[in-house]
Amino acid sequence: MRSTFKLLFYINRAKVKSDGTTAVMCRISIDGKISVLTTGIYCPPDDWNAKKGVIKTARDNHRLTEFRNRIVNTYEHILKQQGAVSSELLKNTIAGINSIPTCLLEAGTVELERLRIRSTEINSNSNHRESRLMQTNLREFLLSRGMEDIAFTDITGEFGESFKIYLKTVHNRKNSYINRSLTWLNRLIYIAIDQEVLRSNPLEDVRYEKKEPARHRYISKQDLKRIMETPVSDPRLELVRRAFIFSSLTGLAYVDIYGLYPRHIGKTAEGRLYIRKQRVKTHVEAFIPLHPIAGQILSLYNTTDDSKPVFPLPVRDMIWWDINQIGVSMGFKENLSYHQSRHSFGTLAISAGLSIESIAKMMGHANISTTQGYAQITEQKISEDMDRLMIRRKKDAPVTDAGLDKTAGTHDNQ
Repeated sequence: MRSTFKLLFYINRAKVKSDGTTAVMCRISIDGKISVLTTGIYCPPDDWNAKKGVIKTARDNHRLTEFRNRIVNTYEHILKQQGAVSSELLKNTIAGINSIPTCLLEAGTVELERLRIRSTEINSNSNHRESRLMQTNLREFLLSRGMEDIAFTDITGEFGESFKIYLKTVHNRKNSYINRSLTWLNRLIYIAIDQEVLRSNPLEDVRYEKKEPARHRYISKQDLKRIMETPVSDPRLELVRRAFIFSSLTGLAYVDIYGLYPRHIGKTAEGRLYIRKQRVKTHVEAFIPLHPIAGQILSLYNTTDDSKPVFPLPVRDMIWWDINQIGVSMGFKENLSYHQSRHSFGTLAISAGLSIESIAKMMGHANISTTQGYAQITEQKISEDMDRLMIRRKKDAPVTDAGLDKTAGTHDNQ
């Protein structure tokens, strides 16, 4: 049998604040049990219409209407999920004491807030920014189906498959992007499972798309030389330019250079500088003998005070625009990204004839198969260069099929 559910809004005229307003209270009554909570809305006593339970001021009354709708919707939701609801449970849920999200986007909003707080703690906004984008994909997909949100209990395998098709067809997304979107969706579902909103993952049969071969974007030796030979007047951009060159000559990712301290720098018996540092991503130690140019860059910054990093770099999120601006100013066709410096190091090292094992040690790879990817890039480039050479030779000295047949015939006669 459905519970008897009533709401009563009222004010206490005897408790007026110094600014002349008083709090609007809400009395929740379910099956004769009463709980009271504040709405967080205040108004002058004369603006309160006790008979209708409304505020004369349109703006404040709109807020009150939203609060009323929120209570009604929460009551309906709890009743649907649990089959029963008490006034105390409803009050605590509205007040946030028992506010466990039971809908997909609602849970995403809570998780995004957690990631936002976390991003300030670790000085990196990349995870929060990526998750915010994935949340937007889910919201747009739900809107395309005429839904503002969906209860976790209503999610099925069809929902997951349709989400994949939506990303493929409507937005023409690649497999890697689709997989990142599915990862966010599954993340929210597993949070719901941990909070006992769901018993199991309804998307366990929804497969991720086939992983595309890794594409390491790198710059050529000629482009790296251009960057080396083109200093910039702006101090911030010049710092970023030097850091990019340093990464291209050491293979260190931005986060590793950001956390590079004088204690990570050593010198061999022959006087050769090197860096020995555990990579942040893989926790594998990298050992890198320094190129002379990298040593020159190092000498311009802090190499003595171990309480400060070597390079006074901002967090990575702040230099995206800077590194792109450097590429634009130098006329690069593709957008320049900082991580291209690390990929350039791997590719140039392979091209120079360094062994896979040595490069893996310098780059701090946990698995040598990662390093072998750079060898594949080089082989592909050699093949493409050879194809271009053959095309050019054909244009310069075309050979007809008849000529080939004639030559073959001559050999046969001999």
